[in-house]
Amino acid sequence: MIKVDNLVKYYDTFQALKNVSFTVNKGEILGFLGPNGAGKTTCMKILTGYMPPTSGSASINGMDIRDDSLTVRQILGYLPESTPLYTDMMVGEFLAYVAAIREIPDGDVKARITEVAKTCDLKAFINKSIGQLSKGQRQRVGLAQAMIHRPQYLVLDEPTSGLDPNQIIEIRELIRELGKDRTIILSTHNLPEVRATCNKMLIIHEGKIVLHGSPEELEEQHRQAPRVIVKIASGNGELKKTDVRKKLDQSTAFTRVVEKDDEGNGVFSFEIEGQKGEGDLRRVMFQYVVAQNWVLLEMRQQEMNIENIFRQLTK
Repeated sequence: MIKVDNLVKYYDTFQALKNVSFTVNKGEILGFLGPNGAGKTTCMKILTGYMPPTSGSASINGMDIRDDSLTVRQILGYLPESTPLYTDMMVGEFLAYVAAIREIPDGDVKARITEVAKTCDLKAFINKSIGQLSKGQRQRVGLAQAMIHRPQYLVLDEPTSGLDPNQIIEIRELIRELGKDRTIILSTHNLPEVRATCNKMLIIHEGKIVLHGSPEELEEQHRQAPRVIVKIASGNGELKKTDVRKKLDQSTAFTRVVEKDDEGNGVFSFEIEGQKGEGDLRRVMFQYVVAQNWVLLEMRQQEMNIENIFRQLTK
């Protein structure tokens, strides 16, 4: 298990992490989601012993990442966002070099290289220079170096960043395969990647955890609160957006009102959230607009998928 408890990290006066706490159970693939600058990479660097937290604690397999740093690194594999490769080395030569750093016995090195080359589909490139490989192939080499010491835990920071669609699918399939017998934290801002790869997800925004659970649980949880997008105009053309917003805020039928971009000409757009379990919000919205003598130009139901949940929590 990976356990994080109230992690705080300051860079000078800037607070990058604000009391971050979460757990990752054995065999889970956790998608660590957030917009750029949210604190994902800072958290990954702390977990892997690259930098200390300002306060708080984290443990992996019951061992504290600071007190037992060397032992933790023996069971942890890390793929940073910028893959650490020596482009003038052959793939096999580089993996042997990493094996030596990891203090793998000389008699086991060849078998370990063969093992990770098979797992990461590198056998065809083992005698090629890393500088001759595509970015997707280099990512596979990066994964291989993170796994050569047979870690129980993997931390992958933006593993599909910069890859083309075919390469992304290949790396996703590889991560899913690796997750069958390992615990993985996958840091990304790619929503389809999390939906396709992870069985748990966590969203961080401005250094704070704002959501944690499985993609299916989170979608169901947010689906219970119905939402519609509406475009409203005045019957006589004299209506102001502030008047519409005030009326909507006063209604007990709506729990949340968000202004959207308008198209002009006195047409106002809103995203409206209704009461949980109150049925079809479109009926309620239509009756309310008629009662206010407004003109309803458009109304559509807002599906609460992972993308919409992410946007709602990080804007």
